[in-house]
Amino acid sequence: MENSYSWDAQDEIEELESVDEPPEVEKEAKAMPSDSPLLSEAGTRSVIHSYDQIPEPLALLDESMGFVFRNESFKDLLKAFGYPESPSFFGTLSRSISPETARSINEALSRDEAGHAWKGTISHKAKNAAAVITKVHIFPFYSEDDGEAETRLKEKPGAYSVYMDDVTEENRKFLRDMFSSLLEASKLKDNDTGKHIERVNIYTSLIAKEMFNDPRWPEVDKDFIADIGFLAAMHDVGKIGTPDNILNKEGPLSEFEWGIMKEHTINGAFILSSYPNPMAREIALSHHEWWNGSGYPYNLEGKMIPLPARIVSLADVYDALRMKRSYKPSYSHETAIRKIRQEREVHFDPDIMDIVFRVQEDFDKVYAANID
Repeated sequence: MENSYSWDAQDEIEELESVDEPPEVEKEAKAMPSDSPLLSEAGTRSVIHSYDQIPEPLALLDESMGFVFRNESFKDLLKAFGYPESPSFFGTLSRSISPETARSINEALSRDEAGHAWKGTISHKAKNAAAVITKVHIFPFYSEDDGEAETRLKEKPGAYSVYMDDVTEENRKFLRDMFSSLLEASKLKDNDTGKHIERVNIYTSLIAKEMFNDPRWPEVDKDFIADIGFLAAMHDVGKIGTPDNILNKEGPLSEFEWGIMKEHTINGAFILSSYPNPMAREIALSHHEWWNGSGYPYNLEGKMIPLPARIVSLADVYDALRMKRSYKPSYSHETAIRKIRQEREVHFDPDIMDIVFRVQEDFDKVYAANID
């Protein structure tokens, strides 16, 4: 839900002038510099009080983008993502604001034609917290002494309001709905069942969760776990472009047919290239690469293979071994694990194999609970 908070604060001031301010509001107001360009002391207390009643993150900045006030929601956001204590807006959020975005903000706030305002998106990330995407509005904050609107637009404001609207779920739902449609289309082409896809998602989540607290993989954070648990399902989406007579052939493929089959990795990467998270493309393109460099499509080896693809490769092969196919029987959990052990440093990343062996009993339970 998007809100617009580009007000002059006069309604709030008039409504709250007579309210007895709580001690913390008094403290904030008195802490404001004596030459603050905002409002009178009483007016400032009222505005701060009104901002504190708003559930979304809101802050007041001076003309140099220094913090004058932050409501509790804004403070909670900073704390949740471990932002440093800094008197400056840019200094606090430097980890999440690129130089290009900072330049864009400064240019917009200095331009009359832009209304001295900026609107954009800032993503907040931390290893121990799921990412939050905020639509950010920075707009002038005027006092009752700042003159008419026409005059205001010609002068650089003496203060700004910052409002952050959490659009994380809205953004995630849009992307997942769009790519889930692709996944459903790929299921119509492939003999693999929807249960296979569900199981691979769960296996990859189990592996990623076990890797989370291991210092060998600092890149595995809360978002990595959530993302791979959804995007692993997209690994074979490129089979949409594979001819049915090859995809569903009962017997062994000819060399020519096998060459066409391999192209599903490149096709999948192309289909997923518009997905904003590069993990989707990495998985589709590289989940058939081997640790020793004998895989396809590009014969990548070792850590040249993206980490998400190395994880999905193990999960996909385990489930393929468990499933009955036209060319093989269904193997037991013990047989599947034994065959995977034989591929150490050949097909699979040995470190990730160690993780799989730690959670292998869970793999067996997942297969049993989601059997075709």
